[in-house]
Amino acid sequence: MAPPGKATAYDDSQTIDLETVPLNGGFLVKTLVLSIDPYMRGRMREPHVKSYTPPFILGQPITNLAVGRVLRSEHSAVKAGDHVYGYFPFQEYVVFPSPAHLGDVFRVLENKEGLPWSVYVGVGGMPGATAHHAWHEFANAKPGETAFVTAAAGPVGATVVQLAKTAGLKVIASAGSEEKVAFVKSLGADVVFNYKTEDTKAILEREGGIDIYWDNVGGQTLEAALDAAHKFARFIVRPRARFACVTWLTGV
Repeated sequence: MAPPGKATAYDDSQTIDLETVPLNGGFLVKTLVLSIDPYMRGRMREPHVKSYTPPFILGQPITNLAVGRVLRSEHSAVKAGDHVYGYFPFQEYVVFPSPAHLGDVFRVLENKEGLPWSVYVGVGGMPGATAHHAWHEFANAKPGETAFVTAAAGPVGATVVQLAKTAGLKVIASAGSEEKVAFVKSLGADVVFNYKTEDTKAILEREGGIDIYWDNVGGQTLEAALDAAHKFARFIVRPRARFACVTWLTGV
């Protein structure tokens, strides 16, 4: 793994003329918000290493889901002023060539509710969908049960906290700073603690154990959750957390 600051670089050497840059049947977009997601770490790899997502290309902008505003367009399905959601290179302005099927690549956002555009790369985007689908598929939550959510201040964890409270559960949540702890408390979690300064195992024991564990981190926290799990408890483990726990998990 490259040291911090050495894996990516900020390049401001390129320029673009917004009025005259050729569109060739496509459209010009100003990037408004970009999503930084854990799976992107797995894309920072050698091209020969196979995975479920393509690797980033050395020397090219990294890419991920984003929202942008269309400035100019030669595409019949997109007009200037539209907001589009899709995979963008991480740069301020982008010319997208004309896709054969626009809906397979981009979604034009109406945003009738007037939401911040960042919502579409957070709770209204892939992180929110991750939380919603996994919770409803695997949690089998029952009112009165206890759920433990790790990394609860992130977009996935924060959504899970709210789903659990809506389902009538007691929620124990962990986060990595006092500011994050305060944020998670504002979401309605019943017990929130800073895992860097408090003992996870002791807190789970004090609170009487858990029925559902949402694992965003793996490692020793997963071990503590296993020790605190009630009979027939459900564990929902995100893949990146699973990889992180391999070195630490013992006795299973």
